[in-house]
Amino acid sequence: MSRSGCREGTKRQSQNHAVIILASGLSQRLGQPKQMLFKDGEPLIACMTRLALGNNPQAIVVVIPDNHHSIASVITELAVQYPTVQIVVNPKPETGMADSLRLGIETIAAFESISIDRVLIMGVDQVLLDEPHLTALLAGKQTVVASHYHHWQPLEKHQSLHKGASDIIGLPLAINYKLLRQWQSALIGDKGLRNLIRGLPADQVGRVGNDQLSYDIDTPEQLAYAKQQGWLDD
Repeated sequence: MSRSGCREGTKRQSQNHAVIILASGLSQRLGQPKQMLFKDGEPLIACMTRLALGNNPQAIVVVIPDNHHSIASVITELAVQYPTVQIVVNPKPETGMADSLRLGIETIAAFESISIDRVLIMGVDQVLLDEPHLTALLAGKQTVVASHYHHWQPLEKHQSLHKGASDIIGLPLAINYKLLRQWQSALIGDKGLRNLIRGLPADQVGRVGNDQLSYDIDTPEQLAYAKQQGWLDD
């Protein structure tokens, strides 16, 4: 399994999409901010922002938690370097991912000088996410084009991560902007987007398979495994 890099690739022609990076989680199970875990010498929040830059979006909205100065400092530095990067602070990150997404949508809606057809929604802790996968999501023609990967069971003593029976249709994903605006008021707490997507006709939902996305970082055991594999800096 290859290690994906953080650096943005060769700039492509400007596309009519925006990106929302959901980075306001409090990482309570992990015990430290996952946004500030390091990969290729820089924090994950910067790494994922650089990946998003590779597809040359109209705007990147990064939603971060309130009162986390190290996270704010990292993303502010990137925002100075790349004018397309916008920072949104979630004052109540404990309320869940849907509220962060709603804040991101509100920010995009306030842009008057750009035309948006689709929104790419990302997290920060899928450590093997790479630019080709984001490109494939944006190349899809369906209303929603989501990532498809297997569920991986938690680490157990003397075992590596192992594949479970269930599949996941989730982040990152690309979604029609008008539909996302329609759904904005229904995004509350930790529930919302996934349930709304499940209600769409099957032919409106595309999938891009990538089992490497199974590896996210929620627990100290998963963090230790990722460092052992060389996916994160030790």
